[in-house]
Amino acid sequence: MNDITLRSACDLGRAIRSRELSSRELLQAFTARIEKYNPSLNAVVTLDLERAARRAFEADEATAQGKSWGSLHGLPITIKDSLETAGLKTTAGFPPLASHVPTSSAVAVQRAVDAGAIVFGKTNLPVLAGDWQSYNPLFGVTNNPWNSERTPGGSSGGSATALAAGFTSFEIGSDIGGSIRVPANWCGVYGHKPTHGIIPERGHIPGPPGMLSEADLSVIGPLARSAEDLDLLLGVMAGPRPDRARAWNLTLPPPRAKSLRDYRIAAWLDDASFAVDTSVGAVLGQAVASLRGAGAVVDEDARPGFSLGEIVDVYLQLLYPVFLAGFPARTFAELTELARTFPADAADPVALMARYGTATHRDWLGANEVREHARAAFADFFTRYDVLLLPVSQVPAIPHDHSEPFVGRTLVINGETQSYTDLFAWIAPATAALLPATSAPIGRTAGGLPVGIQIVAPYLEDRTAIDFARRLSEVIGGFVAPPL
Repeated sequence: MNDITLRSACDLGRAIRSRELSSRELLQAFTARIEKYNPSLNAVVTLDLERAARRAFEADEATAQGKSWGSLHGLPITIKDSLETAGLKTTAGFPPLASHVPTSSAVAVQRAVDAGAIVFGKTNLPVLAGDWQSYNPLFGVTNNPWNSERTPGGSSGGSATALAAGFTSFEIGSDIGGSIRVPANWCGVYGHKPTHGIIPERGHIPGPPGMLSEADLSVIGPLARSAEDLDLLLGVMAGPRPDRARAWNLTLPPPRAKSLRDYRIAAWLDDASFAVDTSVGAVLGQAVASLRGAGAVVDEDARPGFSLGEIVDVYLQLLYPVFLAGFPARTFAELTELARTFPADAADPVALMARYGTATHRDWLGANEVREHARAAFADFFTRYDVLLLPVSQVPAIPHDHSEPFVGRTLVINGETQSYTDLFAWIAPATAALLPATSAPIGRTAGGLPVGIQIVAPYLEDRTAIDFARRLSEVIGGFVAPPL
């Protein structure tokens, strides 16, 4: 991997510090690669090269004087277009925000800038970050770098594509429905969904610009070309919001093990209720075989005390109220009426969205109590195991499908038609239980599409998930650039 644009952020940072490479040279290399490949991928949708070039010059001047701005000194980066960035158009793909230029940055973005990163562009996403495909009326469709007829995933699809294509040092995305993990999985890069609450969400759209409260389930986290990068970026972005830092701070525990063989590994790689396509299952199975070949013990029968169907159901009860909170009052009233037309046990996607999304606070409290029991079951499970391996999704990157309504779309899994919303299934356990989960690339299907594995770790033990991803890469290899 000789092209500097495809090296890890840690590698690039070391090269800048040693003056092997300048920040300006790296920015120019990313820009040249964007000019060459972005027209066919449409990952980067807004550029701010003049300001970035000035900042890169200042970074190089500081380096020459023996000074450093921080652990991300001089690294040019792009940012998902749902994260507000001072002085740079931030639209979330939503036409009413087409001209929105924030005066301040999201907390996570500002922390990266304060550590020395240089923002030079924004990356594409679905409207208001609400889909597993990245397209919107403002900027159009983003293509998967491995196959342009397929989606890179969403909602951080532009982020994952930019990384895989060598357009940026690293990316910052967000995740409530797999929006970091699914694109990382489908583009062959790394992504980390942090423990809920450890990286402030302020400055993320949705909610609307200026919103102070933070949503249940939703997180902001890093995407990168190596697990080492994820650990670096987690250290930069994690910590209390500024208004809370007077009273508490965050010290994440170190990884639970010091070698791959020391990890107590559980694997839940298929389930009758949400079957995994054989093309994906074969790659997952090869990864487990490689772990065993390296001396690790993997328990494929271990389960955390609840069924996949149970955790998916409670996740949807918690998720849909967040999704529908921003809907206009008239639309919400129509959905409330729609919910009353379905039988109480109706389980099709439209019925679930209407019923759960318009539930009463009393209903939500009941779902939250079920969630807390699931969290307790996970806590007990992680006294016997250190990590739980899950699929990220049942299928590799899917063909573009922009048909409406969203809930009417379908997937083909092992020759059978399934609901598009079944993509919620395997990301639900970690999200509902507020746990950290790392998506790590593990290979490609027979058709050449990337497959990742999801590494779930105990609450607040993000470094365990990331460390396991790093050790796994030493056995099966890590990021591989797509043949653009």
